[in-house]
Amino acid sequence: MPPDILTERSKMDYETAKELVVAGLTKKQKTKSKFYFNDLAKLIGEKPRAAKKYVNQMVQEGVLEYWSSGSTSLYGLPGTGKQAFAEHED
Repeated sequence: MPPDILTERSKMDYETAKELVVAGLTKKQKTKSKFYFNDLAKLIGEKPRAAKKYVNQMVQEGVLEYWSSGSTSLYGLPGTGKQAFAEHED
């Protein structure tokens, strides 16, 4: 179990946040595969600073994958959407 990554003001534990994010992204997977950080914060129901700690932990554990174009940062479930090897094909 990851160390306590939030202050005592946190409303939920990491495992609950992880379940909410995975369930929410799985449900929306048919329409899109990558999501903005604000979408994830809404799923978790925490303020951005607390949500960021949860999201970073999920990326470190491989629950989420991080994607950046340089100006835009998105998150998604690993193995969903366009695969890395197909991104450069026309």
